[in-house]
Amino acid sequence: MTHAFDGGGRLPAAYLNAATSSFSEFLGMVGPDLLPGRAELPQGTASSHLTPDATTIVALAFPGGVLLAGDRRATSGNVIANRDMDKLFRTDEFSAVAIAGAAGIGIELAKLFQVELEHYEKMEGRPLSLEGKANKLATMVRSNLGMAMQGFVVVPLLVGYDEARGAGRIFSYDPVGGRYEEHRFHSIGSGSVFARGALKKLFTETLSEEEAALAAVQALYDAAEDDSATGGPDLHRRIFPLIDVITEDGHRRLPAEDVERLARTVVEGRAERPDGPTAPLS
Repeated sequence: MTHAFDGGGRLPAAYLNAATSSFSEFLGMVGPDLLPGRAELPQGTASSHLTPDATTIVALAFPGGVLLAGDRRATSGNVIANRDMDKLFRTDEFSAVAIAGAAGIGIELAKLFQVELEHYEKMEGRPLSLEGKANKLATMVRSNLGMAMQGFVVVPLLVGYDEARGAGRIFSYDPVGGRYEEHRFHSIGSGSVFARGALKKLFTETLSEEEAALAAVQALYDAAEDDSATGGPDLHRRIFPLIDVITEDGHRRLPAEDVERLARTVVEGRAERPDGPTAPLS
C-alpha cells in the first residue's frame, strides 16, 4: 500500500483518524481494491480455472466449550492440490473460523476477519460480542457475492465461546451471506453430508473435550471414505486433522501428538470395524 503515503513519507489523515470501528469499511474507503470481494472478476467459471478448494470442516459443542476440526486436503478439480492445508483460523481469544470452498479467497476473508475484530477492539476499547462477530462475518461473506456468482464460492464456519451464556456456539453461512446458528454440531464442505451422518450417531450432550475430539476425527474419517476431496489420516506422511478448542480459558490448538494419537486410535479401530462405531438403537 505504498500509495497510501504522502510525499513526506507520512500516512494521510484518514489513516490517523479512522471514522469507523469497522476495518473493512475503512479499507473500502482508502483502498477498496484490496478487499477480496472487490477484486477484478476473472473470465469464465471456477471450474475452468481449477482453483484449489478447501473441503471438509466439522464443529461440535460440548459442555463448557466448542471444538472445530478440519481435514488437510485441497483439490483442483480431480487433482489433489495440497495435502496439508490449514483451514482453521484463530480470529480472537474466544472465536475461530474455518473455510470451505475457494481456498485463496477464503484465506483472505479469514485473515481480514481477524484484522476486523482486532481493529474493532482497539477502536471501541472492548471486543465484539459473539453475535456481533457472527453478523460482521455475514456482511463480509455477502461482499463476495460477485465472485460467488461466478463459482468462486467461500463458505465459512464460525465457532466461539459466548462468555455471556457460558457456552460454545456454532454459526454457519450460505454463499450470499445468510447467517444461521447451528446447535450441537455441524459440518461444511464437500464431505459434510457424510461427516454429519457420522456425528448424528456419535454425538451426545455429555461429551467431554477428549470425546468430542475423537468424534470429530471419526466424522472426518467417514467423510474421507465417501468423498474423494476429503483427506483422511495419512499415517505414512504423518498428516492428521487439525483441531481447535475454545472454552472459557480461550482458544487453543490441540497438540499434533494428541491428534495423532486420536487418529491412530480411529484407524486401528477401523481395522476391526471398517464402518466405525455404531449408536445404540434405544
